[in-house]
Amino acid sequence: MNIGVFGAGYVGLVTAVCLSDMGYKLWVVEKDKEKLEKLKIGINTIYEPGLTELLQKNIQLGRIQFTEEGKSVVENCEIIFLCVGTPSRPDGSADMSQIEAAMKEIVEQSVSLGQYRLVVVKSTVPVGTSAWMRKIATMYAKGSQHLVDLASNPEFLREGVAIKDFKEPDRIVLGCTTDRARELLSKVYEPFICPKIVTDSNTAEIIKYAANSFLATKISFINMVADLCESVGGDISQVAEGMGYDNRIGKDFLKAGIGFGGSCFPKDLRAFLHIGESYNLNFGLLKEVIKINQSRPERVVALLKEMLWVLEGKRITILGLTFKPNTDDVRESPAAGLIAALKAEGAKITATDPIGIENFKKMYVAESKDIEFEIDTLKSVENSHALILVTDWNEYSTLDWVTVKEFMELPVILDGRNLLNEDLIRTAGFQYAAIGR
Repeated sequence: MNIGVFGAGYVGLVTAVCLSDMGYKLWVVEKDKEKLEKLKIGINTIYEPGLTELLQKNIQLGRIQFTEEGKSVVENCEIIFLCVGTPSRPDGSADMSQIEAAMKEIVEQSVSLGQYRLVVVKSTVPVGTSAWMRKIATMYAKGSQHLVDLASNPEFLREGVAIKDFKEPDRIVLGCTTDRARELLSKVYEPFICPKIVTDSNTAEIIKYAANSFLATKISFINMVADLCESVGGDISQVAEGMGYDNRIGKDFLKAGIGFGGSCFPKDLRAFLHIGESYNLNFGLLKEVIKINQSRPERVVALLKEMLWVLEGKRITILGLTFKPNTDDVRESPAAGLIAALKAEGAKITATDPIGIENFKKMYVAESKDIEFEIDTLKSVENSHALILVTDWNEYSTLDWVTVKEFMELPVILDGRNLLNEDLIRTAGFQYAAIGR
C-alpha cells in the first residue's frame, strides 16, 4: 500500500517513518527546501530518540521518499495524511491556512487524475474542520467532489517516546464519514493491537482537544495544590501519591513543578477554549488552567527570593531550556517565562541544556539577550548564587553535587521539577527547596 504524507514536521515525519518501517511505501511532501534536501539523504531534521536510525534504514530499503511536489504524491497514493501545522492565532484560534492549501492541492490533483483519494487529517484541528474541508472539496472539485473522501485520525505522540507511542498506542481514533474511508483506514491500522474507536469526524476532533486539555488540567490542579502545601507545610509528592492510588484519578500527570509547555498543551488549550466560547459555552475552567500555568515562573521566582532575598546582581543558572527531556523542542518552554521574570528582578542569567540551546536562541531572541549559554554543566554553574532546575533531564539527577558546590558562589538549589534527591543534596551542603515541599 502506498501512503502519502503532507508535512514532514514532528507528527508527519514520525508518522511517515514508522509507517514505512511497517512495510508501507511512503511518499512525503515537504515544502521547506532546506529541510527537504536533508531528509532526502537521511539527515533527521528533528530530535527524537531512535528516529534517525529508522529514517536511514527505510530510505535504504526504498520504502520512503521525500518531495516538494504534491502532484506525485497524489498520483501514487490512495491515502494521504495531512500533518501540516495549525499554529495559534492571536485570539487563540488555530491557523488553518496550511490545511486549506494542502487540501486544495490534493483536490485539484485528484480531479485531474479522475481517481478517488482519502484525505486523513492527523494535525490537531478544531471541531468542524472536516465539514469545512468538505466545502473546500466541493468548491475546487467542480462537480467531482465524490473523488475526495475525508477522515480524522488524531495523533497522541509524546516527544521523547514518539516511536514507542506510534507503534504501541493506547488507542487509535478513526473519524470516518463513509464506509470506504473506514475500510481503508482500518486496513492501514490492522496490524495494531489496541482499542480502536471508530466514530464521526466531529467526535474524533473533540477527542484530541479534550484529552490534552484534561491532562493539562491535572497538571495545573496539582500545581495549585503544591502552592497550598508550601503555605501550610505539606508535601506535594505525598499528596500526589495518595491521590494517584485512586484508580479514578491515576498517578500520571500529577507531578508538581514549574508548569507545562511544548507545542501541544498550550496551543490546544487556547484553541479548545476559543471553540467553546465561539458556541457561547462556559469554558472558564480552561481559562483558570491557563492562568495557573502562566503564573508558575513568578511562583518560582518568589520561592527563590525567599532563599536569596535580593536577586538583583545575583548570578542564577538555569538547568534545562527544553520544555521536557529527550527533545530539542523549546516551544512555550517554562524556561522562557522564568528567564524573563528573573531578568526583571535584575538577575544575571547563565543557561545550559544538553541539546536545546541553539533552538532557544532562535525562538527567544529577546529572552536570550545578555544571557550566557554553556553546554558544559559545570561551567554553567561557575560563580552562581543559585541553580534552578527547569527541565528534568536524567543527567541532572546524577551530577556530582560535591563538585558542583565547589564551582558555585553560594550553594543554593531550587528544584523546579522535584527531580533531585533532597537528602543527597543537603548532605552535599546545599540549601535546597522544591515545588510544594
